[in-house]
Amino acid sequence: MRKLFALFIFGLFFRLTVAEEISSAPLFAATLNDLDDKPVALERYKGKPLVVNFWARWCGPCRAEIPELIKFRAAHKGKVEVLGIGIEDKAEPAMDFAKAYEMDYPVFVAKEKGIPLMQALGNSKGGLPYTLFIDRNGQVVQKKMGLIRKADLDAAQEALLKK
Repeated sequence: MRKLFALFIFGLFFRLTVAEEISSAPLFAATLNDLDDKPVALERYKGKPLVVNFWARWCGPCRAEIPELIKFRAAHKGKVEVLGIGIEDKAEPAMDFAKAYEMDYPVFVAKEKGIPLMQALGNSKGGLPYTLFIDRNGQVVQKKMGLIRKADLDAAQEALLKK
């Protein structure tokens, strides 16, 4: 009886732990449009450490964090990739925004897929900005709702760069 109870408790704990984890599978299954409005399968980024940042042009904190994302990418060039996913309907305004803010990392336009993709990736409320840190094994090692600061990026880099 004790073994059965222990197995039940272990099974319950395991299910709760797994349920709380965020799977990166929806990200790598997605195809979003780039700033030229051409479809790009995000599976091409599988196997690389990623900082995946969801943003919108009208979002003040999204605009404020872009310089830190640019600096982080430059400091980790070739080791960590930053992806920007705009919750936008059209590529042209997103392209103008990306140029204005000198976003030198890959930027995508999510169109109608944006909010469902964020929700599938653990952002049940659909708030912005929303950032995921995904290691080379595809594990979501951290997430952040709200403004990303240098300290957040520095704290995530060790988990992103582990082998």
